[in-house]
Amino acid sequence: MKILDIGEVVQQSGLSPATLRYYEEIGLIASVGRNGLRRQFNTDVLLKLSLIALGKSAGFSLVEISGMFGKDGLPDLPRVNLHAKADELERQIRNLVVLKNALRHVADCPAPSHLECPTFRRLLLKASHRKKSKTKIRK
Repeated sequence: MKILDIGEVVQQSGLSPATLRYYEEIGLIASVGRNGLRRQFNTDVLLKLSLIALGKSAGFSLVEISGMFGKDGLPDLPRVNLHAKADELERQIRNLVVLKNALRHVADCPAPSHLECPTFRRLLLKASHRKKSKTKIRK
């Protein structure tokens, strides 16, 4: 298996050396040795870094991501957690679509004042009810 110098990993992954060192420090990745002061990695570290980036993009914390790798360093993805995160993302997408549509309406509304627009008033009420229900859930 080919060994990559930390500089090659930086170049191919787009991550900084400090990030790679931090990921190694918290156990997300492991170097296989050193060449002088420079860490060396197996090429599979690039796949692992891609999985970490995907997890971060999905909103998982680094602690959650670290739990998605078995003792052997191979992915051991908890399907229940992935389904829950997908459901959460779907809710966020629906909320963002509502927000986008509201902004488009406000931007294009022909009413002389937005407060005179019945659609805008309805959107305001809907937004305030949504905010109140989220606050109740969090308490």
